[in-house]
Amino acid sequence: MKDGGRPDGLGGEQVEGHHAVHELLAARRRVTHRVWVAGAHAASDPIGPLVQLARDRGVQVLFKTADELMQVARTGAPQGVIAWADPVVPVLLGSLIVPCSPERPQFLLVLDGVTDPGNFGSMLRSAACAGAGGVVVAHHRSAALTPAAVKAAAGAVEHVPISLVPGIPSALQQLTRAGIWSVGLDPGGKEELWRTTLLDGPVALVLGSEGRGLSHLVRQRCDLLARIPQSGPLASLNVAAAAAVACFEVARQRAT
Repeated sequence: MKDGGRPDGLGGEQVEGHHAVHELLAARRRVTHRVWVAGAHAASDPIGPLVQLARDRGVQVLFKTADELMQVARTGAPQGVIAWADPVVPVLLGSLIVPCSPERPQFLLVLDGVTDPGNFGSMLRSAACAGAGGVVVAHHRSAALTPAAVKAAAGAVEHVPISLVPGIPSALQQLTRAGIWSVGLDPGGKEELWRTTLLDGPVALVLGSEGRGLSHLVRQRCDLLARIPQSGPLASLNVAAAAAVACFEVARQRAT
C-alpha cells in the first residue's frame, strides 16, 4: 500500500456485475480465476450465456446462494455474479504517447485527483465509448480500481490502457514534449469547449478532483483551460458527467 492507503497497483481483482464480468471473460486480457453465480439466476439472461462463456474459457464456475454472494460482494448490486482475476496491469505513459496512425492522433484522458471509485469507473467507460486511447492517473490522491469502480466502468477496464504516474504535472510535461496539447476542464476557463480548435489533433483532456477541481500546478501546465457552457441554475457538472461531455465533444469534432 502507498502512504495514502492506495494499493501499489491499479487493483481490479474483484469484478462484479454481468457487463463487467462478461468483458473480463470476453477480452481475455488477464487471467480469470473463478466465477461465483447466484444459483437462482444461473439460467436467466444475461447470466446463462455468461456462465457458458466462463466454461468455454476454462474458468471455474461455482453456484452460490444469494446470501453467500452478498457476503463477499463489495458493491450493493453484484447482479448475481462475481469474478476474481489477476489485477489490471498499468502501462507506461510512453506507450500512450505513440500515435496509433496519422489518421488517429492521440486522445487521452488525464485525471488529477479523482478519488470517488464510481466517478473513476464512469470516466473510464466514457473514455472507452468515445475512443480515447488511454487514461492517466497518479499514484497518490486518486481512486483505485475497486469493485465499485470496475462495475461502474462496465467492462472498460479490459479495453482502455491506464497509466499510473508519479505525478500529473510531470506527466503533462512529458505529453507537451511529445506534441500533445493539454486541455484542462475548468468552470472559469476563458474558452468554451465547443470553440476549442485543439480537439481534433493530439490532445489530452485534463479533469480535476470532485472538490477542488484542477490543482494549481496542473492548471499552470495545461496549454488551455476550457469550460463547458451551462445555462441552468447549478454551478457545475459532476466530474464524471463533465468527462463524458468533453470526451464526446472530442469524438464529435474528429468525426466532422
